Amino acid sequence: MSTFSFSLKATDGKARTGVIDTPRGAIRTPAFMPVGTAATVKAMMPESVAATGADILLGNTYHLMLRPTAERIDRLGGLHKFMNWDKPILTDSGGFQVMSLAGLRKLTEEGVKFASHIDGSKHMLTPERSMEIQKLLGSDIVMCFDECPALPAEDAVVAKSMRMSMRWAERSRDAFGDRPGHALFGIQQGGVTRELREESAEALTRIGFDGYAVGGLAVGEGQEAMFGVLDYAPGMLPADKPRYLMGVGKPDDIVGAVARGIDMMDCVLPSRSGRTGQAFTRHGVVNIKNARHQDDPRPLDESCTCPACSNYSRAYLHHVYRSQEMISGMLLTWHNLHYFQEIMQGMRDAIAAGTFDAWQADFHAQRANGDIERL
Repeated sequence: MSTFSFSLKATDGKARTGVIDTPRGAIRTPAFMPVGTAATVKAMMPESVAATGADILLGNTYHLMLRPTAERIDRLGGLHKFMNWDKPILTDSGGFQVMSLAGLRKLTEEGVKFASHIDGSKHMLTPERSMEIQKLLGSDIVMCFDECPALPAEDAVVAKSMRMSMRWAERSRDAFGDRPGHALFGIQQGGVTRELREESAEALTRIGFDGYAVGGLAVGEGQEAMFGVLDYAPGMLPADKPRYLMGVGKPDDIVGAVARGIDMMDCVLPSRSGRTGQAFTRHGVVNIKNARHQDDPRPLDESCTCPACSNYSRAYLHHVYRSQEMISGMLLTWHNLHYFQEIMQGMRDAIAAGTFDAWQADFHAQRANGDIERL
C-alpha cells in the first residue's frame, strides 16, 4: 500500500498549492471538503459531488457512531463502500459535536460522557474510543480527539482546555498506532491568544503528526478575529505538512484563509444554503426565494457551467423552492459545491502562476460590483 504524503508545488506569499497523495487518490490543495455528516452530502449523489471537482469528503464521527454505528459500517465493508465514495475521506473526531451538547455531557480528563441527541442513550467518547471508531470507519485522514471551547472565553478557560487537548492529542497518537496509508492530524487550540497558540503548536510538533489543523475558530469570534489568528497560527505549524482550517466557511473566509497559508477547509454552508434557497455566485449570494426571481428567465450565473445554471432559469428555481420540491435543494446544492470548487481551482492556478494577489483582487472586485440579484 502506498503511503500518505504531502508535496508542496508552489507558494505565492503565504498562499500554497500542493498535492496530498493517499492510497485512494490525490487531493489537490488548497482543497475544500464537502461535508457528508451522516455518510451523505445532503441532496447530492456521490458521483455528482465528484463531478463538482471534490477530491475528498468529510464524515462525522459523532453522528456515525450513534447511527448506524461504526461497528455496523465496518461489518458492511467500511465507510467508502457503505456510501459509494472511492476517494479519500477525512473524519472529524466527534469532539466538536459532543462539546456542543451543553447540558447533555460531562467532561473529565478521561473523556466526555454524553447522552445521544437521538434517543438519550449514554455514551463515553475518549481519545482511544475516537481512534477506534475512525479506524472502524476506515477514514483516510483521522482527527485527534480535542475539546473546542466556544468563544469568547477567558484566557484561563481556553488555556486549561488547550492543555487537556494536548494531552488528549498524545493519547490519540498512541491509540492510532502505525497505520500505513492512513494519516492522523493534530489540532492546534488556544483561542485568539497568540501565546496559547504557540504553546499548542509546540506540543503538537513534539508529538508529531501527518498534518495539522487550526481548530477552535469559526466558533463565534467573527471574521476579523479569525483572520487575526490566521495571520500567525499557520506559520507556527510545520511547513512540510498540510494545514487544515476546520469548519470554514464562506467564500470570503476561504480566500482569506488560503492567503494566510491554509491548505484544507470544510463547511456545511454550500449544502445547507442550497437547501434553504441561497446560491453563492461570483457576484455574491442570490436568495432564490425572493419574488423578484419569479419571472426571470436568466440562469443564476451566466458564467457557471453547473447543471442548475446550464439548464434552468431563476424563475424555475424560484418555483421549485416555493413549491418545496426536492429538486430545489439538489440543484442549488450542486451549484454551490460547483462554485466552491471553482474558487479552489482558481486559487490553485493563480498560486502556481504567481498571480494570487491579482486573482484575489479580482475575486473581491466582482463581489463588490453591485446587487447580484438585479445583475
